[in-house]
Amino acid sequence: MKHRLLALLPEFREIHDDTLRENVIACWLDAMNRGGWAPDDLGSIPFSLLIEDLDVSFLDHVRACAKLSAAIHDLLADHYGDRLALNRDHLIAGALIADVGKLLEYRPDAEKGAAKAEHGRYLRHPFSSVGLGWARNLPDEVLHIAAVHSKEGAGFKRSREAIIFHHADFIDFQLFGGGY
Repeated sequence: MKHRLLALLPEFREIHDDTLRENVIACWLDAMNRGGWAPDDLGSIPFSLLIEDLDVSFLDHVRACAKLSAAIHDLLADHYGDRLALNRDHLIAGALIADVGKLLEYRPDAEKGAAKAEHGRYLRHPFSSVGLGWARNLPDEVLHIAAVHSKEGAGFKRSREAIIFHHADFIDFQLFGGGY
């Protein structure tokens, strides 16, 4: 399962710290096992149940947001150099785990690809993502990105990396009709 996941999400390789990368991958494997998902299901899950008739998959969204985050980081690092301290590994790791909790918030559904799971009645994905990451000893800086990326993080002071991911996520979400 791990090899297939790596083929579907090559962005894992953008995390240069081996331990961090392996722990992020382990979060995904944990979520898939707990949620009853196979790697090839990731392309058929809508990235949001809040947008009707959405033709963008969960996998598309996660990859786009990770790539947007990396591109924003690289542009800012190139432009500002040492004047703006950013941790690229933490940013990419946070981008990759922020929505992994959706694999618990949703459940497989033969008709729609996904439906709200019982778990999702009680916990939205930012909370589940943090729990999955915490269980794999991800750094607090990475958990913070997952915790504050969505509306649950409104009013909480975001780190620079969390600001970048929050905006990357909302660019993708709002371009396809989401909003709040």
